[in-house]
Amino acid sequence: MTELESFTVDLAREAARVSLPFFRSVFAQEDKGADGAFDPVTEADRAAEAAIRRLIAARYPDHGVIGEEYGEDRPEAEHVWVLDPIDGTRAFIAGLPSWTCLIALRHAGRPRIGAIAQPYLDEIFLGGPSGARLLKGGAETALRTRRCAGLDEALISTTDPELFTPVEREAWARVRAAARLARLGCDAYAYAMLAAGNIDLVAESGLKVWDWSALVPVIEAAGGQVTDWHGGAPNDGGQILAVGDAGLQEPALSSLRTAALAPAA
Repeated sequence: MTELESFTVDLAREAARVSLPFFRSVFAQEDKGADGAFDPVTEADRAAEAAIRRLIAARYPDHGVIGEEYGEDRPEAEHVWVLDPIDGTRAFIAGLPSWTCLIALRHAGRPRIGAIAQPYLDEIFLGGPSGARLLKGGAETALRTRRCAGLDEALISTTDPELFTPVEREAWARVRAAARLARLGCDAYAYAMLAAGNIDLVAESGLKVWDWSALVPVIEAAGGQVTDWHGGAPNDGGQILAVGDAGLQEPALSSLRTAALAPAA
């Protein structure tokens, strides 16, 4: 494990130390949504991100940070940490253990190291130059996506089809109709399960950079692929397709491209 990979694990464990006491407890929360859309943030989100930022500032003061709760600090730096302290806040406030802490390190504009951590289950799914592995209970297990011959054999996931626009929902419905089974409501934990070889495909839209950056190194190091709905690199458009078997990519994109946003300039 490289020094930066090890530090990523340290950050995930610090976030767990701060966030876990709030889980299934009483904590302050507020709605930062607009136009009637419920978009919660809790004191656990803010406390966890603040703790991560403190460690980064102490260890790597020249690194930049982009975080969901506290914004950007030197986003043009060569190394930039991208943080979502609690992805799946709705699951967190409902007491469901499908929320995660997402930590990515971007180098020269591309995510190179990522961690998808589920503190309640004591799981850190880590991806980077040293490969992909699950850290749990003091043990490390290699992560590998599984083979899947076609969409008709695939287990697929999205958080909630209601989050799609109407045209995106139609595109998802075509992928869903071709697949064997769909599971909903897993947030970023679905990507961890894809890297672990339990899910074959995840498609989502409307994601911010902190929602998808950590997923890329984990899934790619495990043998999968992450693209936008055109088949290009993930971008600020927020439409993400992740597959464990490269053979699933084109069949899924044949439906998703009909709802793909214009490619980034």
